[in-house]
Amino acid sequence: MLELTDTQIGTWVASFILPLFRVAAVLMTMPVFGTTLVSARIRLYFAVAITVVIVPALPPLPEVHALDLSALLLVAEQVIIGALLGMSLQLLFQVFVVAGQIVAIQMGMGFASMVDPANGVNVAVISQFLTMLVTLLFLAMNGHLVVFEVLTESFTTLPIGGGLLVNHFWDLAGRLGWVFGAALLLVLPVITALLVVNIAFGVMTRAAPQLNIFSIGFPLTLVMGMGIFWVGLADVLPHYQALASEALQWLRELARAR
Repeated sequence: MLELTDTQIGTWVASFILPLFRVAAVLMTMPVFGTTLVSARIRLYFAVAITVVIVPALPPLPEVHALDLSALLLVAEQVIIGALLGMSLQLLFQVFVVAGQIVAIQMGMGFASMVDPANGVNVAVISQFLTMLVTLLFLAMNGHLVVFEVLTESFTTLPIGGGLLVNHFWDLAGRLGWVFGAALLLVLPVITALLVVNIAFGVMTRAAPQLNIFSIGFPLTLVMGMGIFWVGLADVLPHYQALASEALQWLRELARAR
């Protein structure tokens, strides 16, 4: 008769439950899968399926007693690590959201906002368009597969029970400045062109004060801004490739930081 001890049962359960918490935390916070477009039940099914696949290839896990405080601390550790990995990838998408907001304000479309179904907040229409474009590019270039690869490697580089590093939080906070800098660099040609248009309208108003700048300038700025933005879309793909490569490389460095 096969006899199982509490330690054996706890170890077997921990070998599946602890990786499940890290995988689920990544899926709950990463772009595309972590949005409201994918229901929590579907994300949980994905987390269970991924965990079942990667558990046999994971390094040996520490012995865990399910009812001890140490087990809860390990669960919290896995949730924090998974959330950090997922949120670090969110910064790539926020670059384009901020860029769209900057362009919308410059061309006079800052008031034209709509509810973002992915995040449940109001964003500018330009930001929503760039978000959908980046989502399609991210999936088309297999960015989600790279994330799953890094997630699997993190169990070796950041083993369960290995502890957390404060550097992880500081690295994530330091990347916030990178978001605004990358967004400004992305839309700098559009901003420069719109600045020239506004200066031209200022000169026209100075030369002919009888022109109503409010009835002429705003519509022309909007139309020319849309045209300049449409022309600038030709450079979105090279910028996305550079930003995505940098974000995914930083994700690997974050997972390997020891």
